[in-house]
Amino acid sequence: MKKVYSVKDIDDLHRSGALGSIPADAVITPSARDRLNELGVQRARRSGASPVAPSAGGGSGDERGIDQSVRANSPKADLERLFNSPAVHELKEQICDVGRRLWQRAYVDGNGGNLSIRLTEDVVLCTPTLVSKGFMKPEDLCLVDLDGNQLAGVKKRTSEILMHLSIMKAQPKARAVSHAHPPYATGFAVAGVQPPTCMIPEIEVFIGRVPIAPYETPGTPEMGLKVAELVDKHNTVLMENHGVVSWSHSIEDAYFKMEIVEAYCRTVLVTTQLGVQPKQFSPKHLKDLLDIKQTLGVPDPRIGLKECELCDNDEWRPGVTCAVPAKGGDNGTKTDPEAETVVKAVTDEILNRLKG
Repeated sequence: MKKVYSVKDIDDLHRSGALGSIPADAVITPSARDRLNELGVQRARRSGASPVAPSAGGGSGDERGIDQSVRANSPKADLERLFNSPAVHELKEQICDVGRRLWQRAYVDGNGGNLSIRLTEDVVLCTPTLVSKGFMKPEDLCLVDLDGNQLAGVKKRTSEILMHLSIMKAQPKARAVSHAHPPYATGFAVAGVQPPTCMIPEIEVFIGRVPIAPYETPGTPEMGLKVAELVDKHNTVLMENHGVVSWSHSIEDAYFKMEIVEAYCRTVLVTTQLGVQPKQFSPKHLKDLLDIKQTLGVPDPRIGLKECELCDNDEWRPGVTCAVPAKGGDNGTKTDPEAETVVKAVTDEILNRLKG
């Protein structure tokens, strides 16, 4: 059976100087792959090869085949070579595929939403503005630096790339960012209601508590800064009166988080409409999930808290529920005896005058 390497395993091997002992066919968790990249270690793709450190000179590629020697200030020819390389074309295809999935699931409308992938230290691939995510083509995509300046691409980059870049600057593990407007999760964002916890295991393991970033005008640096303040401990954020943004090691995994939070918010909303108090699993069970989460290297500010501090939903308000009155009971209206007496007296007086 193939050994699965977690972040903890990578750190242990790094301290002992034994990173080269990882088998070529080993299973590396996404977070562990990120840690290898942070340590400057590249895993060769050919069977039997051991992890190797990329050379310091030009042309060094990461596990995706991206030339890490290219920087935002590199010659135009090098930037174009990177932008049109087979490895980057593959990432362009991935972005277009995720864009179609976002559009097909109605997570975006019009030309809304945007996607990005960090290629090198300060070069980022992103979606263009004014193009439906359901109909993007690889040649539509753009290349920008960490300040949002466009480096390559025929179409103009998305106006909201500044938020993506703020996330990447604040969170080194954010190699891909997905932003969309899935209706159920966005409904929570518009209402300013943070989704409750301890209801479904999947969201606890892969996302956790989902915070809400205060509203700022889309496309402004202020909006990016508000979101960036939360990405150290959270991989998915609701944006007040706007939508959802998620980050991960790959664009597909960032999209998965979008699916998870949307499905969860939809389930919570349906649950509250059933007219009963939602059931929660216990803090002990949540602690079990957080232990799993820690081995995967997924951030969560609740890791390390005592059980009595978990599953805190004091601010959660299920909202209004409808209930059918019990059979044979009243319809919920109450009468005023004094008003009834007045109405009867007036009615009797009118009848007496008509008889006269």
